[in-house]
Amino acid sequence: MAMLFVYLVMLFFAAVPIALALGIAPLPALMARNIPLQMVPQAIFESLDSFALIALPFFILAGKLMDKASIADRLVELAHAMVNWFRGGLGGASVLATMLFSTVSGSSSATAAAVGGIVIPKMGKSGYPRPFAAAVVASAAELGIILPPSGAMIIYGVVTGASIKDMFLAGIIPGLMIGFSLFVLTAFISSRKKYGTAERLSIAEWAANVWQAYKRAFLSLFMPVIILGGIYTGLFTATESAVVAVIFALVLGMFVYRTIKIRDLPGIFWSSAISAAVVLSIVGFASVLAAALSLYQVPQKTAALIFSISRDPYVVLLLVNVLLLVIGMFLEAYAAIIILAPVLAPAMLLLGIDPIHFGIIMIVNLAIGMVTPPVGVNLFITCSIARISLEQILRPLVAFVAVLLVNLMLITYVPLLLK
Repeated sequence: MAMLFVYLVMLFFAAVPIALALGIAPLPALMARNIPLQMVPQAIFESLDSFALIALPFFILAGKLMDKASIADRLVELAHAMVNWFRGGLGGASVLATMLFSTVSGSSSATAAAVGGIVIPKMGKSGYPRPFAAAVVASAAELGIILPPSGAMIIYGVVTGASIKDMFLAGIIPGLMIGFSLFVLTAFISSRKKYGTAERLSIAEWAANVWQAYKRAFLSLFMPVIILGGIYTGLFTATESAVVAVIFALVLGMFVYRTIKIRDLPGIFWSSAISAAVVLSIVGFASVLAAALSLYQVPQKTAALIFSISRDPYVVLLLVNVLLLVIGMFLEAYAAIIILAPVLAPAMLLLGIDPIHFGIIMIVNLAIGMVTPPVGVNLFITCSIARISLEQILRPLVAFVAVLLVNLMLITYVPLLLK
């Protein structure tokens, strides 16, 4: 088993695609126990033969449709109209718009690309330094996998058996808490350093602007209400809600906003299929790794190792947070969840830590990894939009990462926030 992890690291550093690395590394461990290799395709098929997992490609398609439907533009317009009366309002609006778009996208990278493509150029024209603008969007875009509907929550639910509905519900308060703390930080820094300008408006003018922007964005805002409301009232399952999201986004884009043409659909479907195939390939091949881990009783041995260090839940959670933060810096979130959740979740359960609570802790940790080098996906997306180097974003990013870590500690040690 030690060699399995050595093989895995070697394959990662050799730039072998993550999915293939997850499938190849366990093969020597399986053959050492005389396990026939016919079990590999069987394990892959069984892992993908999941009703809950169907939600993932549909949410990816819904996100692509909403991006093409210019929903992000309307949400940015509404957020800006709400907070443009104080200095730094555009920066705060960027965070609010990211929060709103996260509730319909289910993806951090999609949120960073869609919202960042609109607000980063606007912030640059309004006097914000481009590294600061990129740091704001990169850090706020992590909410794409924390606020429901979240692709990461679906993966966690599939690999651990946790309720996806409960995961979605548990992510709301932590997501709002992180979002509003980033909003306050952005507004404070912008005001202190005199970034941007404030629009002088009477209350009547402000209310009229908000109302106009709200009318334009109303149907876009209605989408998460339909999705989450339907799930929590029992009208449909999380998987069925993904199909509802696709239909709603398609109708909105083609017949209401008319930003999606019939000729656009093949490209949208193809792009969605490629994105879904990448994620599902990781899920499938990771099942081979999971089989090897189970064969060698790695979850049980991991629990024994953790308990040999401490049986205090507070100490264990601190150690697990450090582990997840480090892994999140190097490994993509979906792959990290598939590899680590089946190993760590049973150990946490033995300590009396609720699987839903631990799932949110894991996802928040890995979301922070999306805004920390060297593999921070959100950093590369926003730096590309802002046309800056990775080194330029690091200094303004420090304050945002500090706030994210404070939120992580609160989420870890105050489980009532998830109720």
